[in-house]
Amino acid sequence: MTDRPAKQLLILIGHSDTWHERPLYEAIVDALEKHGVAGASVLAGIMGFGSHRRVHRKGLFGVSDDKPVAIVAIETEAKLRAAVDVIRPMVREGLIALSDIEVILQAPEGDSE
Repeated sequence: MTDRPAKQLLILIGHSDTWHERPLYEAIVDALEKHGVAGASVLAGIMGFGSHRRVHRKGLFGVSDDKPVAIVAIETEAKLRAAVDVIRPMVREGLIALSDIEVILQAPEGDSE
């Protein structure tokens, strides 16, 4: 992918958000995979807040009130925009952002020494 323009899709949601009785982050990753996106990562946050101004954080004994989750995917604009058309209705509360990026290195999976 380093020889063509790339975009980064960032989706911020809550860990407890759902879509058709399953975790929303799983449904989003499935949608990205079905649209041919090369890869995506789901990252669990420790603390954050959104437009409602309510802080979410790890609580007592590591139990969260609804920790933030970030989903990140890097791909061509066309593939990401096609996936966003499906993902947008899934996200009832959160953020979807698309930005220009420069890919410096894309090493194949399993290529470590």
